[in-house]
Amino acid sequence: MYEESVNRLDYIYSNFDKVYVSFSGGKDSGILLNMAIDAARRHNKLPVHTLIIDLEAQYGHTVDYITRMASKPEVKPYWVCLPIHLRNAVSQFQPHWICWDENKRKAWVREYPDHPSVIKNPDYFPFFRKGMEFEEFVLEFGKWFSGGEETACLIGIRTDESYNRYRTIANFTKKRYHNKQWSTQVDTGLYNFYPIYDWATKDIWIANKKYQFDYNKIYDLMYLAGVPLSKMRLCQPYGDDQRKGLYLYKILEPETWGKVVHRVEGANFGNRYSENSRTVFGNFKINLPEGHTYESYAKFLLETMPPYLRHHYISKINKFLEYWKKNGYKKNIPEIADPSLEAQKKAPSWRRICKVLLKNDYWCRGLSFSQTKGEMERQLNIFLKIPSHNINIYDHTDNRTE
Repeated sequence: MYEESVNRLDYIYSNFDKVYVSFSGGKDSGILLNMAIDAARRHNKLPVHTLIIDLEAQYGHTVDYITRMASKPEVKPYWVCLPIHLRNAVSQFQPHWICWDENKRKAWVREYPDHPSVIKNPDYFPFFRKGMEFEEFVLEFGKWFSGGEETACLIGIRTDESYNRYRTIANFTKKRYHNKQWSTQVDTGLYNFYPIYDWATKDIWIANKKYQFDYNKIYDLMYLAGVPLSKMRLCQPYGDDQRKGLYLYKILEPETWGKVVHRVEGANFGNRYSENSRTVFGNFKINLPEGHTYESYAKFLLETMPPYLRHHYISKINKFLEYWKKNGYKKNIPEIADPSLEAQKKAPSWRRICKVLLKNDYWCRGLSFSQTKGEMERQLNIFLKIPSHNINIYDHTDNRTE
């Protein structure tokens, strides 16, 4: 695996003059940055330009590791500490939050890193505006960095980490760089490359030991805490997938945890239920309350939400119901369907809707929706008050609204 990745990096550095690494401080991006330094040295293309998006509420060990790597003479870092709009999947009252928000400075988990490469002036990038989505910032940075030239962005994702990452590589409809399956074109002349896409978790640690690469020491603490290698995650801990590791903060870094609870609404609730409870977030199954059907339970859950959030979900649910009304379910969708078909999103049911609501699946991916740029713009004003009497959910049983 190591030799194959070395060959891929050599191919990239042979074909691109502009290359940068996306570095989060995690084990995958860490191994990739170390290998990129070696590759750039072989091709006489040092330093390695490195994008670091600091999400403020991070482990102290992660900050220490980023500092060590950013301080290497072989690295040219862009350490971004700007107010970026992030997902918060552990709260219905604050479904998003903005890191490094100057208006919330007294509640910050930590102050700006003490490093010369830190970018904290919003005017540094001509494209930046407060509240940009993480994904939008990443794309705009790539276009800015490229300056119109062909550019390679190196990303440390592995297909065995998640199904979505597997689909990134396995998708045969995306544009690639010269048909390299481990690449994707994200804009004109801008390509993402995944040199370690086929590594297993154990390969990361074998390479760190064999080649004496520096790594984030938070993983040592995770190991001591009994976390399996396959379950060790960093990133921002409040996302839809990452929240299952939120409970580790109070075990590994209690001081950081105290600040996190104060900073991000719902953090303690997420810590309490996302890891140990199999039902609260609908991750595995739903315990249907006595006296409820899945349809009535979904409507009950909607009534408990803040008005603006209820409006958001009802809009999505109505579109979901309208679609299935045109595709075989003229009166109403069933309470439940075959679980395997539900998981594949091939059959509608009110149970699917309940799972979306319990999971705080804000973008309603469980109902086959995706995140759109227009919707991201609208959610910058998520605290807009919407009168509850203007919110209707379509009733397919008698073609009325209720």
